[in-house]
Amino acid sequence: MKCPYCGHIEQRVLDSRPARDEEAIRRRRECCVCNRRFTTFEEPEKPRLYVVKRRGDREEFHREKVMTGMITACRKRPVSQELLRDTAERIEREMFDLCEPEVSSTTIGDRVMEALLGIDEVAYVRFASVYREFESPREFREIVDNVRRAQKRRVPAQT
Repeated sequence: MKCPYCGHIEQRVLDSRPARDEEAIRRRRECCVCNRRFTTFEEPEKPRLYVVKRRGDREEFHREKVMTGMITACRKRPVSQELLRDTAERIEREMFDLCEPEVSSTTIGDRVMEALLGIDEVAYVRFASVYREFESPREFREIVDNVRRAQKRRVPAQT
């Protein structure tokens, strides 16, 4: 690293401490030639994950897009922002855990639908109607039937 003042590459580190919620290290340095002090930040390079869309184009994965879709589906529903944030983070982690540089948008959408089914059934139906591009009432009926089947699996039969 070069001194921002004189361009010399030799410096000494005067102080190091965590920064940015411990995601980085802040270092106070002093140039060995001009003796001027400056600050640097060191942070790990984050891996990149690309989403392959239905039409074949690719874009970088953004957790915020997952979050936005879930917030829209949960509008006026009793679902906390914290739960949605935790869910979006979990889905992001799952995508990175696949250890693939690219993941299909359908894989992400299916994970969101699965998560929403456990969070709020109305939000699940809302998300599914947009994600699956429903064009008829029959498709709504099918997704509602899926919700009913999921309810039966979760609630043990009473004797």
